[in-house]
This record gives sequence, C-alpha cells and structure tokens, in this order.
Amino acid sequence: MDYTNLEKYKNWLKNNLNEERYRHSLGTAECASELAEKYGLDKNRAYFCGLIHDCAKCFPKEELEAIMCRCSGLCEGELDNPKTHHAPAGAILAKEEFCVEDEEILSAIRWHTLGKEEMSDFEKIIFIADKIENKTRPSEWTEPIREALSEENGLNKALLICYKNTIKSLVDRNLKICKTTIDIYNKLLDMV
Repeated sequence: MDYTNLEKYKNWLKNNLNEERYRHSLGTAECASELAEKYGLDKNRAYFCGLIHDCAKCFPKEELEAIMCRCSGLCEGELDNPKTHHAPAGAILAKEEFCVEDEEILSAIRWHTLGKEEMSDFEKIIFIADKIENKTRPSEWTEPIREALSEENGLNKALLICYKNTIKSLVDRNLKICKTTIDIYNKLLDMV
C-alpha cells in the first residue's frame, strides 16, 4: 500500500467527518509520524494510520452499531460506552472502504480508544498521538504526556498518564469503566 499518496483518503475524510474531527485526524497523523520517527518506526505508515484512525467517528449511532455487530472480540463492557464504538467500526471500515490489509494498522485503529494489553510500539504510538495531537487537544492536558515520552520507558509512562486521565474523566462523569481499562492500567503500573 502506498502510504504517501493520501489525497483520496483526505477527501473521503473531509466528506465524512466534521471540520474539528478532520483537523484532529490531521493532527493525529502528524503526531503519529513524529513519534514513529522518534521510536524508529515507519513514519509514513504511522501518518496514514493516524489520518484514518477516526474514519467512523461521525457515523450515526445506528450505523456504528450495525458495523460493530460484524466485529469479533468485543471487550466485556465495550458496548456500554458509545464514545468508543467508532474504534472497532473504524477498523472494519478501513478494511472494507480503504482496502487496508496491514493487520497492525487495523489493530491500532481498533484499539486506539480502549487500548489492549501487549500493544506493539506502533499501536502505542497511534493511541498516544490520538490523545496529544496539537490541533485540537489542550496543551495543559497533553504536556505531561509529552514530557513522559522524553523519559526512559517513555511510551509506557505516557500510556499510564493517558489511562489515569481517562479513568479520572470516566469517574467524574459517572460513566462505567471497562474492565480492560483497569487491567491495562494495573499492568502499566507494574511496567513503569
């Protein structure tokens, strides 16, 4: 797959995302590319994945649910939070609409909201880039995560901060916390 000829994907995204979500996708792509270069991974592949990671984000709830029904391996409680439905639906959409066959890209899209245990560095980069891109994310939230990236074991330290923030936000809004989120948080505590 050519990860440098992206105009058709950008045009599709412009037509299927709202303006802020499109800006977020561009920001995530740029951030993913920077992180990939920092960690010795393919920056063009990371840019592409960051660009399309939210391809299903603006789909109507009913359409997301219909696509998710075709997704195998949903986590316990994953259906409880509609804000995460676009991730598994997006992986299916990327495969069917964009003909993506790269399993790591599909997995990074699939898990960019909840994450999973044993994420590859590439998956971690997409997960983190989604949280810290600078086009739509506030710097007071992103700076501690960016600082952690500069430390030894930076990817895991940055992930831990992301999970702390997510758990706090879910508690503050009286939303359910997926068991997977707790398991990953506990594992990251042991790793850092």
